[in-house]
Amino acid sequence: MLNSTALTGYERDGFIPAVDVMSAEEALALRQALEAFEKTQGGQLAAVQRSRAFLLFSWLDKLIRDPRVLDPVAQLIGPNILCWSTIFWIKDAGSKQFVDWHQDNTYWGLSSRKVVTAWFALSDASEQAGCMGVIPGTHVGDTLTHEDTYDENNMLTRGQRITNLDPSRAVLMPLRAGQMSLHNYCLAHGSGPNLSDDRRMGVSMHFMPPETSQVVGSWDCAALVRGEDAYQHFVHTPRPRFDLDPEALAFHTRAAGAMREVLYAGAQKNLSRL
Repeated sequence: MLNSTALTGYERDGFIPAVDVMSAEEALALRQALEAFEKTQGGQLAAVQRSRAFLLFSWLDKLIRDPRVLDPVAQLIGPNILCWSTIFWIKDAGSKQFVDWHQDNTYWGLSSRKVVTAWFALSDASEQAGCMGVIPGTHVGDTLTHEDTYDENNMLTRGQRITNLDPSRAVLMPLRAGQMSLHNYCLAHGSGPNLSDDRRMGVSMHFMPPETSQVVGSWDCAALVRGEDAYQHFVHTPRPRFDLDPEALAFHTRAAGAMREVLYAGAQKNLSRL
């Protein structure tokens, strides 16, 4: 559970840098499960498999419902919790890929400013490996101006970046495998390339209170992971009984398509990165 200092810091700065979730050994087992799946298809995850993969992998469905993840989240947004999406963020050793400075609320189409991202480390996310950095306090006030760059190394859908941002204010948030960071999705954040000799593997989980609605897409879904949903703004996703459960797999096809529709709304190009 988060102490009063962490809660005060989150309200003021918009983030909590490191929360212990599980042991490194338990996190390694999750990493190995993901990499074993990658081997079955002869390479890395396909773009469409990066998002909402809790519909594909039963271990990820369990993670978004794990009390060690949800108890701190509940302290920030309340007892009733929807998981809008998960996204894998994997940078191979020596990769030039990066995530430019951005605010997620600019293109997710969600009505609430209380959405929380829990970024969970499947492997060590050190400064050398390109851990996430944040700009404290940018979660309040007006949303900053963004531009689409379509940079091939920028992992964001359109290569988004904030214009006229001072990166000298950034706070880096290195994580050990089995830890997570928490940040408000209105907070400016980004990450650099992986200069380490190991893959930098993580998954972001995006939680919101059920009064949130989708204001861009015509249809959207979310997993009810705790409590009740009195609003029913999102279709509730099924739970996979096992990896690649046919019922959940079929639902994932529509769910991933809906997410792409939201993220690429108004874009000049669709890079199919999710």
